[in-house]
Amino acid sequence: MKPYYVVIPAAGYGSRMKAGKNKQFITIEGVPLLIHTLRVFQEDSLCEGIVLAVNEAERNEMHKMTADAGITKVIGIVPGGRERQQSVFEGLKALSGNPVVLIHDGARPFIRTETLRRLIEAVDKDVGAVAGVPVKDTVKEAVMGSVQKTLDRSLLWLIQTPQAFYLEDIRSAHKLAEDDNHPATDDASLFEYAGKTVKVVEGTYENIKVTTPEDLMFAEAIIRKREEER
Repeated sequence: MKPYYVVIPAAGYGSRMKAGKNKQFITIEGVPLLIHTLRVFQEDSLCEGIVLAVNEAERNEMHKMTADAGITKVIGIVPGGRERQQSVFEGLKALSGNPVVLIHDGARPFIRTETLRRLIEAVDKDVGAVAGVPVKDTVKEAVMGSVQKTLDRSLLWLIQTPQAFYLEDIRSAHKLAEDDNHPATDDASLFEYAGKTVKVVEGTYENIKVTTPEDLMFAEAIIRKREEER
C-alpha cells in the first residue's frame, strides 16, 4: 500500500458557524475540531506528513495547539490564501517529489481509515480519487423556484474529502486553474478541468463537514456512537 502526505486547508473564518473565530478552534467533547481531524492521520501508519495551510495571524496558535495535542506529523504550516483553492495550492507547493497526496477539509473529523485505503488504491497517474456517498433523497433541478426536471438519483453522489492524487498531477492542475483564473469548489473539479480522470470511492455518511452550529450536535452524537462501539 502506498504511503501518502496530506494537505489540510484550515485558514477559513467559517462565518456560518457564527462562533466569532476560526471554527478549527471550536471544541467538541473538549477537543478542538482540527485536532479531532489530525488524529486520524497521526494514527495512520501510511501517513508520512501533514501540511496545514492557515491564517498567518494564527500560525503560532496552530503550532501550539498541534504540539500540545501530540500531533508530531505536521511537517509544515504555510500561510493560506483568501480562498480555499489558494490555500490548498500553497500547501501543495510545500511538498516535493511525486508522492500520493490527500487533500482534506480540517472540518471533517470523522473520516475512516478504510476510506483512506480505498482512495490510495484508486489513485494512478492522471487519475484522482474522491470519497463520496450515494444521494439518498430525490434531487430536482429548479430555476427561480420552478422545477425543470428530476435528476436520476442512481447517478448522483455527494462528494466529500479526502480527495487523492499524485502530487505532480494535482499541482499542475492547480497551476492551470490559477493561470486561467478558473475557480472551483473542490480539487477534483480542477483535475477535471485539466482533462484528467476522477474516480469515486464510497465513503461514509458520518464523514460530515462541521459548518454550522447544528453540525456540532451531529458531531457530538457521532463521537458518542463511536465510543459505544469500542
